[in-house]
Amino acid sequence: MNLQYRLKKRLLFNFSLILIAVTYYFIFNKFHIGIPCPFNKLTNLLCPGCGITRCFFAIFEGEFQKAFNYNQLVFILLPAFIVYYIYNEFAYICNFKKIQIPKFITYILLFITIMFGILRNI
Repeated sequence: MNLQYRLKKRLLFNFSLILIAVTYYFIFNKFHIGIPCPFNKLTNLLCPGCGITRCFFAIFEGEFQKAFNYNQLVFILLPAFIVYYIYNEFAYICNFKKIQIPKFITYILLFITIMFGILRNI
């Protein structure tokens, strides 16, 4: 695959993601239709992901304190995820090696996520 093909492919994919996110943002704000958390509905507890949508919307609106209050873990990890995502997008486009997250980092993040889920319900 040549550079131009990979660039078009990634631009189309990312544009589609942005279009879906913006559409959902406007639908959510106009009709107040959100995606319910099945874990929360069944247990009445907050899962580690509860508040992600509101966190992203608050960031989009520039309300960072509000975003942090909705989901602290996502708010803290989001900059690292964005850097990781952007780097890997450029790696794909320019055909160089992507960042591979070591397994021990994955396990640490899993442990942190589980602990966050427990601690936010205490």
